[in-house]
Amino acid sequence: MNKRAALALVTLLSLLLPGCAPAGTGGTDGEEARLTVLASTYPVYLAARSVAEGVEGVSVLRLETGAVSCLHDYTLTVGDMKKLEGADVVALNGAGMEEFMEDALASSSAPVIDCSEGVDLLEGEGHVHQDGEEDDDHGHFDPHYWMDPENMEQMVYNIRDGLSQADPEHAGEYEENAAEQAGLLHTWDDALQDMIQEAEENAGVEISGLITFHDGFRYFAEAFDLPLLASIEEEEGSEASAKEINEIAGLVKEYSLPVIFTEVNGSDATAQAIARETGCAVAQLSMCMDGPEEGTLSDYYTVLADNVTAVVNGFAGEEVIR
Repeated sequence: MNKRAALALVTLLSLLLPGCAPAGTGGTDGEEARLTVLASTYPVYLAARSVAEGVEGVSVLRLETGAVSCLHDYTLTVGDMKKLEGADVVALNGAGMEEFMEDALASSSAPVIDCSEGVDLLEGEGHVHQDGEEDDDHGHFDPHYWMDPENMEQMVYNIRDGLSQADPEHAGEYEENAAEQAGLLHTWDDALQDMIQEAEENAGVEISGLITFHDGFRYFAEAFDLPLLASIEEEEGSEASAKEINEIAGLVKEYSLPVIFTEVNGSDATAQAIARETGCAVAQLSMCMDGPEEGTLSDYYTVLADNVTAVVNGFAGEEVIR
């Protein structure tokens, strides 16, 4: 099977995958909500809406964190503060993601759901801020765990437990919704694994290693058994040095990589420099940090499916973003 057939195979599999239709509105957003849930990030928002779907009087809101690709330097807006003041429950990504909320949460009486509880977290790596300062993340964890569908399932369960505790009269509905979403996540995970396997075994696509320009794709790579050669956190104004560019270019040449990957909202300056030097293509992956207000977990699936397709197509030599 040739490379063009590989692309057709991926497209066909994407169309056949289940669970792509909208799953409903996931609660109410009216003024008379009896329970207001505030989600700190878009993945948490999608999970919370899915667990609260159809439960009368529940409003799920989110902070404005989707406006940035990296939350290390995020500052709560006036709108965020108003939402926090009116929240009955706050759902956090956890794993150190919400350091920007520590002071605000200290003055809030709303119970907090830590969605990272029970997740097998990866050890964190150093992070360079836009001002050039580097965090020492030794002993801390990588907070981007939602990029693995199994971890997203744990997030759903944690939200189920938190909402059931805050709203015990509707615990059965939260349980039913969570079970349904967990089933979908299993189905999607299996389907995406099959996409990669079909491409490798039947289309002859060899995924020799990923180089990503965002340090949050480690969970994604592990979830789908994709070798990760390098994961570089790059923000606007903090591009890699000449030495680092040479090192990465060396990896591209050593592993004969046809493609490297940037994050949709991140800088691609270094990636484009490496592409010019090595001739590799540059494609984009997404961290699912933003999306439609009416989003559900099907939007999360779409992000993962697009990421898998970008990887398969990139290594099949199909046209990608440059």
